[in-house]
Amino acid sequence: MLKSLMLAKAKECWEQEHEEREAEKRRYLAERIPTLQTRGLSLSALQDLCRELHAKVEVVDEERYDIEAKCLHNTREIKDLKLKVLDLRGKFKRPPLRRVRVSADAMLRALLGSKHKVSMDLRANLKSVKKEDTEKERPVEVGDWRKNVEAMSGMEGRKKMFDAAKSPTSQ
Repeated sequence: MLKSLMLAKAKECWEQEHEEREAEKRRYLAERIPTLQTRGLSLSALQDLCRELHAKVEVVDEERYDIEAKCLHNTREIKDLKLKVLDLRGKFKRPPLRRVRVSADAMLRALLGSKHKVSMDLRANLKSVKKEDTEKERPVEVGDWRKNVEAMSGMEGRKKMFDAAKSPTSQ
């Protein structure tokens, strides 16, 4: 129901706009083109009137031709530009990006330029740790895990873990 009412209202509005356009067109033509009064004119006056009208028609035709030529030129130019845009879109595809490993020094050199000598050696300030020391601290015992679980269960197991944790620090 609502849709049909909206369509009916839209049709009324469209018809009213159409009538207004027609009335505007008639008014404009009446303003621009006065009615011709050919009664009572002699042959020479009619010929002069025809020459005037012919001259006006020529002027209007020249203007129309110029406007059409400009319009055709613009449409051709638009068409060519659209083709260029389509060609450019087709040629340049985004390449798949690859991961690039760049050192911090190279990155700073690229950002700041070659004049700035900034060294960013992050590894220079780190402590050096010997591998042998870390291996000695953790003796690796491989055994039956079930025995270890049974031995550590209950309060006695917790006491053993507590004593084991204390003993390496006291040495």
